[in-house]
Amino acid sequence: MKPTILALDLEGTLISNAISQIPRPGLYRFLEEIQALFDQLTMFTTVPEDRFRSIAALLAREGSAPAWFVELPYIKWSGKTKDLRLASPNLGEALLLDDHGPYVHPGQEQLWVQAPLFGSPYSSDDDGLNLVLHRLLDRTRNADADLRPLARSGDA
Repeated sequence: MKPTILALDLEGTLISNAISQIPRPGLYRFLEEIQALFDQLTMFTTVPEDRFRSIAALLAREGSAPAWFVELPYIKWSGKTKDLRLASPNLGEALLLDDHGPYVHPGQEQLWVQAPLFGSPYSSDDDGLNLVLHRLLDRTRNADADLRPLARSGDA
């Protein structure tokens, strides 16, 4: 199944944390690229929804994120792990982008795209989102290849 939904972590992945709110270098471009790559983006974060919305609004006002980022669907969850069945009942339809492995729900490790931690000291040379974009492109291209019908013998 080709993943069509990307569930996004916030802290340590897209920004520093909910306190300092430093946008990761390349955030705006990354968000634009993944919006074109997936049918749906959704937030899957430990940050409460009202706090996420205020952070997203600030990022958009500062020009660090597109305006549509503020309106992303938000997954309400509890527990120790991020179960992707909250993003889609069809396992395999959603991928989780997160820097923190312990949040990956047991049995869903193959649906996790690991982001390098964006942690202190926050380097302006950080290239983590570019690396993640390449991982996501590989994952979606591989899914496309898996969906192509096999050529029959004699087909040109």
